[in-house]
Amino acid sequence: MNTRGNAVIVGAYEHPGRELPDKSLAQVHAEVALGAVADAGLTLDDVDGFFVGHDAPGYGGGWISMAEYLGLRNLTYMDSTESGGASPIYHVSHAAAAIAAGKCEIALVALAGKPRTGIQPGGGGPLTPEESFEGRMFGVTGLVASYALSARRHMHEFGTTSAQLAEIKVAASIHASHNPNAFLRKALTVEDVVNSPLIADPLRRGDCCVVTDGGGAVVVTSPEIARTLDRRAVKVLGQGEAGKIVNGGKLDLTYTPAVWSGPRAFEQAGVTQADIDYVSIYDSFTITVLEILEDLGFCEKGKGGEFVQDGTLVAPHGRLPFNTDGGGLANNHPGHRGGITKIIEAVRQLRGEANAGVQIPDCEIALVHGNGGDLGTRMRSATMILGREDA
Repeated sequence: MNTRGNAVIVGAYEHPGRELPDKSLAQVHAEVALGAVADAGLTLDDVDGFFVGHDAPGYGGGWISMAEYLGLRNLTYMDSTESGGASPIYHVSHAAAAIAAGKCEIALVALAGKPRTGIQPGGGGPLTPEESFEGRMFGVTGLVASYALSARRHMHEFGTTSAQLAEIKVAASIHASHNPNAFLRKALTVEDVVNSPLIADPLRRGDCCVVTDGGGAVVVTSPEIARTLDRRAVKVLGQGEAGKIVNGGKLDLTYTPAVWSGPRAFEQAGVTQADIDYVSIYDSFTITVLEILEDLGFCEKGKGGEFVQDGTLVAPHGRLPFNTDGGGLANNHPGHRGGITKIIEAVRQLRGEANAGVQIPDCEIALVHGNGGDLGTRMRSATMILGREDA
């Protein structure tokens, strides 16, 4: 379904906490939900659509237990689509479709996690079909090892360097230095990153995201309802979804499903890469950002290393400012899932509410991209393009 113009984001809230040992996971979910509906000028009684992933604790993919915990008594539509870090972006797109189809009017999309001070739901299940081969037989233990394989392959194929990857972390750290809630607030240099401890060759600690508690939520509704609210709305212009599988081992490690989700989002939105003022790119590792920028068409495949040099990603005046809150690399990566924070920061930019020092002048169109899965094996991608209300 083409949802262009059928839905807008009217509320957005990011939990300010990054270490929350005294709160339950359900509490964090509740606090971000309350924050988002309050930002929209609404209450939980107004919500009739509820969208969460498997980060939400409890029955029904989490939505049943959390709906009860929140007291959501008026639900007519629920969605617990699970796509890892891409889930919230899927959820906003699915909420837009549900609103366009008349299945709900005011949708709440929420995510929360406590991997830093608690236990994250969803682990400990039965072996997947591939796990006994990839993990137990060939020793791919942990995501960083797989992402390192992708980084090494990209370096081999295209000459990408560790210093070029470091430029991505440097930009994120500069942005985080303007964010009072960021987990890491020190602005780094390329030398700081390339001299940080090696984690999985060629990725170093500086190439890796932070591990934080926290979460966020957004409220999606129709333009008609938005006009009754005293809050600036952000338009959902286009979206695309895609997945990539291992294909029996015939796998190119240098691309992501963004090669398919991106063009779908651009086509639906009716814009091109040249129209984008700001990008929120999932940044589990620096190599993730570099490959996604290539796959979304901001530069040629293999040219990402050159593209990110010379302050391209640094706000407010770089050619393509990214993750101006500090992103997962320096600010917040709640529940090992960065999708919700990517949406929230794009909303801030389009509303003109980003942190001082990183607000992009006259920001009209933003791109949000989320990943779920593993860059070196199978993964899902969701791309969404948002527009300023008066643009």
